[in-house]
Amino acid sequence: MEIKQKGLKQINGSLVVLEGVENPQYEEMVEIELNDSTKKIGRIVKIDGDKVVVQVFEGTRGISMTNVKTRKTGKPMEIALSPEILGRIFDGLGRPIDSLGEIYPTCHKDVNGAPINPVSRVYPRNYINTGISSIDALTTLIRGQKLPIFSGSGMKHNELAVQIVRQASVADNDDFAIVFAAMGVKNDVAEYFRRSFEEANVLNRVVMFLNLSNDPIIERIITPRCALTAAEYLAYELNKQILVVMTDMTSYAEALREFSSSKGEIPGRKGYPGYLYSDFASLYERAGIIKDSKGSVTQIPILTMPNDDITNPIPDLTGYITEGQIVLDRSLDYKGVYPPIGILASLSRLMKDGIGEGYTRDDHSALSNQLFAVYAKVQDAKSLAGVIGEDELSETDKMYIKFGKEFETRFINQGFYENRTIEETLDLGWELLSMLPKKELDRVDEEILKKHYIEN
Repeated sequence: MEIKQKGLKQINGSLVVLEGVENPQYEEMVEIELNDSTKKIGRIVKIDGDKVVVQVFEGTRGISMTNVKTRKTGKPMEIALSPEILGRIFDGLGRPIDSLGEIYPTCHKDVNGAPINPVSRVYPRNYINTGISSIDALTTLIRGQKLPIFSGSGMKHNELAVQIVRQASVADNDDFAIVFAAMGVKNDVAEYFRRSFEEANVLNRVVMFLNLSNDPIIERIITPRCALTAAEYLAYELNKQILVVMTDMTSYAEALREFSSSKGEIPGRKGYPGYLYSDFASLYERAGIIKDSKGSVTQIPILTMPNDDITNPIPDLTGYITEGQIVLDRSLDYKGVYPPIGILASLSRLMKDGIGEGYTRDDHSALSNQLFAVYAKVQDAKSLAGVIGEDELSETDKMYIKFGKEFETRFINQGFYENRTIEETLDLGWELLSMLPKKELDRVDEEILKKHYIEN
């Protein structure tokens, strides 16, 4: 029998308090009906005996203590899914906003996902080609990996996200699709994403979830969960290779901080809730490959570091959970280098298992190690030049300075519409390394050096 409750105990912002609720469940959805028959939906976010706190998605405007009836639905928030979600645009709660009508679902899934047995996970192998040399060669993205991009305010992470979505591909002929989630973005940024995907003719393989900055914060907390639920459906039920791009996780964390504060919870570092780590983990750990499934879910979360501080809780905790990071460098951005990826601060921990013979090319690992080593010596030479002047450097150090300039302008720097194959990227790396004498290339064995080194 359906039980409706009349009236509310308390209203606080977007939160309402009910008393005398029988058998409430955490995350259970609640339907709120006003006297004029309009309905709002909410979610139980706190339980204290028979007293519950409900977060109202559309806000509490028009709600009074006496003009409502509430009904528990008995289930958590779910999203309607079907193969036709590809090419569609949804709001933060998974409702269509592209004027193409409703989705006719083949199933409904809990947005919180289902726990994955660690034993059923398969170790990530093979790579996803982004067409961006500094990522493909030096911080290779492996299928099933979670590899965040650490950016800063005003840097070109939105352009980089668009380029990755436009160019990303897998080496074999497996079905490949992208789930794109934008959280807390302004209207012009949302329109930029939408227009860019349409103009590049990739929207038919993209599922977009857009949460705008003027949308309720509770939607911002649900948006990545809706996106990941859609990704899991496409990967594990339709056997597709899915890349999930989520921007901006800082907006998500700030919404979580505001939400936690409104519930009266004790704040942790920088005012963020103490459970920020476990909350991030509940999102990031939904990437991976599952045994007996041909599909995979790969994540690229993008976050802007407040004040470019990599020790801020958002990048700090993200780094603990994920398998590496791609860090954008503001000094390269000032030089006009795009994408301004800071090579020495970036890392892909799973890279070694998805490159080399059978995946990319047999010389990939050696080339990557050598480029890192040489670029580190470039920084040492620059530091020395800052003290004694470039004219006083040894001939070897001058060669490193010259290599560094060429490396930044030709290898890291890349046009927004320039899509390089892995062969073009690796060949360019060898072309640049060949500027240095063979004796300086001490991370490459003689056989590979003989095959790829270009004699001047």
